[in-house]
Amino acid sequence: MSNTAWISSVAALKQLPATTAAIEVGKELTDLWPLHDHVQIDNDVKYAESFQVRVTRQFAIALTGEDVTMPDAEYVYEGADEIPGRPQTLVDALLNANDAYDTSVDFSEDGDAERIVESASQLGDVWDDDTVAAARELIAAAAAEGSALAADDLPGRYALGAAAFAQMLALTAGDDEETALKAALPAVLYFNEFDEWLGVPRVFLELDTVKQLREIAVAGPDDGGAAKFIDVLAEPAATEWRKHREDVLWDPAEAKKKAREEDEAKSKAALAAKFAHVKDDPGKETVEL
Repeated sequence: MSNTAWISSVAALKQLPATTAAIEVGKELTDLWPLHDHVQIDNDVKYAESFQVRVTRQFAIALTGEDVTMPDAEYVYEGADEIPGRPQTLVDALLNANDAYDTSVDFSEDGDAERIVESASQLGDVWDDDTVAAARELIAAAAAEGSALAADDLPGRYALGAAAFAQMLALTAGDDEETALKAALPAVLYFNEFDEWLGVPRVFLELDTVKQLREIAVAGPDDGGAAKFIDVLAEPAATEWRKHREDVLWDPAEAKKKAREEDEAKSKAALAAKFAHVKDDPGKETVEL
């Protein structure tokens, strides 16, 4: 398979029903921008921080095979270089994952392929020289395609991001599943940063989904492969974009009010249940609970 087989399928990917469905959800999020409300801006910053924690946790699991918890990932994200009672290999993997993530983020600003190559190196040299060379070629080809797309062509941009992701995953073909999964991690970083460059929101992917997408990508876009890839990607994309939108629109004052109302309702229900066995006295004055 050529290094641009998936890129060549963008026109077909753009027309798929799963692409249309995903874009409908995506527009509900992208229509919020640019943000002006300071609460929403703060919410978006918190979302981005949480996104990095979730991603780096997944990466550390892939790199170590250990049970990495969200508190582990949060602790290291906040600056810890060791965690009492936790294996140092786990902490080191989280540190490397955060370094790789931080390096890749600038790709969405300048499109420099070396940022993705460096990210791969920071994850433990998970790419060999041939993969690095192929990745550079792919990144250049995808950027050229992206530059030719209209600014309002969200379906085309989403399709290109998916195709470039699939092509990058296809570079990790190999018999060793563990090694192949590690090699797929820089592809995940590239996918999200290239999408950011294209104006498409980031997508969080569980490792099982990455494995599934990689298998489809390696098989190629022909014989229904393109539709399968888009179908698998559509669900986590829609889920993440709904979450992102909900996180941005979250109103702490309204949430506090709702929580208070729910607590009051629970208290009333508990009080009513406590005295449910007491028979009514027709002559007793009614008391509002």
